[in-house]
Amino acid sequence: MELNTALIYNITNKVSHHIHSEWLAWMKTHHIPAVLATGCFLKAVLLRLKGVDDEEGPTYAVQYHAASEADYERYLSDFSTGLRQESLNKWGDQFIAFRTIMEVVN
Repeated sequence: MELNTALIYNITNKVSHHIHSEWLAWMKTHHIPAVLATGCFLKAVLLRLKGVDDEEGPTYAVQYHAASEADYERYLSDFSTGLRQESLNKWGDQFIAFRTIMEVVN
């Protein structure tokens, strides 16, 4: 069965070399599963950006697929603050996150 994605919540992360391996494992085993457990997203895709400056650390994007804008808004209102704070508490200033929301048009 094909999942119908209406929106993609994209979070691009620049990660310090110092924490890179541990951060990546934590994202795969803890953070991404925690975001999906909210029930607001259908799936997540973790990507490493290529062709960008990795001098300060690698850059990753996580794309969370939502079925509706209402699901995304529910995530923002009910879950995002706590999950963002958990990341900051664990990693501090060792990463930078940039968030965008994209509408699927095809």
